[in-house]
Amino acid sequence: MHFVDAKGILSSNNDINIYRGCTHGCIYCDSRSTCYGFTHEFEDIEVKRNAPELLEKALRSKRKKCMIGTGAMCDPYLHAEEKLRLTRRCLELINQYEYGVTVRTKSTRVLRDLELFQSIHHKTKAVVQMTMTTYDEELCKIIEPNVSTTRERFNALMQLKKAGIPTIVWLTPILPFINDTEENIRGILDYCIEAEVKGIICFEMGVTLREGDREYFYKALDKHFPGVKNQYIKTYGNAYELPSPESETLWKIFQKTCKENGIMYRAEECFQYLHEFPEKYEQMSMFDI
Repeated sequence: MHFVDAKGILSSNNDINIYRGCTHGCIYCDSRSTCYGFTHEFEDIEVKRNAPELLEKALRSKRKKCMIGTGAMCDPYLHAEEKLRLTRRCLELINQYEYGVTVRTKSTRVLRDLELFQSIHHKTKAVVQMTMTTYDEELCKIIEPNVSTTRERFNALMQLKKAGIPTIVWLTPILPFINDTEENIRGILDYCIEAEVKGIICFEMGVTLREGDREYFYKALDKHFPGVKNQYIKTYGNAYELPSPESETLWKIFQKTCKENGIMYRAEECFQYLHEFPEKYEQMSMFDI
């Protein structure tokens, strides 16, 4: 872990990344790709120590309230967050300045800040996004070794539901020849139904690989799934998009289940919901005058 003073924190899309790199160890992580220009080891977390100060300056200068997002590139609830608490400090500022927030994570550490999400959601809007890829707990520990298991994430979703915080699940990636089974998809969907998630984001039943990510992934396949790397090379060559051979069947199950249970499943609809800043707070303020 090393610390830097960032020049800016809020992107043009109103996203923030407090950390750069990750310690979760997921074997498929796209953020390892060389196109992102990491100049340090991926597990050597770059910490933007001045993130809260930069965020406060940005929020004070914005002319219009909006949703602030974090977690698109690197998880805001890494192991380092337990002591550094930079994500929490940023949430406190979002709450103070009455913006909305959405966070994307695989960690149950998100529950530490439950009362902050409730406060933000009472004023404007707070949404927690949780990635879930693998229903089988033992397989999950191989694919995503240093983070909360899927069952633990499901329990977090249930606590968020009880607290009145809306949730979105990312059902991605689905790894060909590994977790691309009907049992896996139905298991995760059952979790989503019970947790009453608002939507599920799934671009396709497959995975993407590119330079940097591919090499790490293939090394993990050789270690944990002997022979599967050769299946990938034979089936996909050097392709970027690797759809599961079971993609069509699994996609039909996904769509049908979501429709039957009133869950948003079109990615554009989910993204629209995540970016929409509610007008209810302004309306409430007008009536209170």
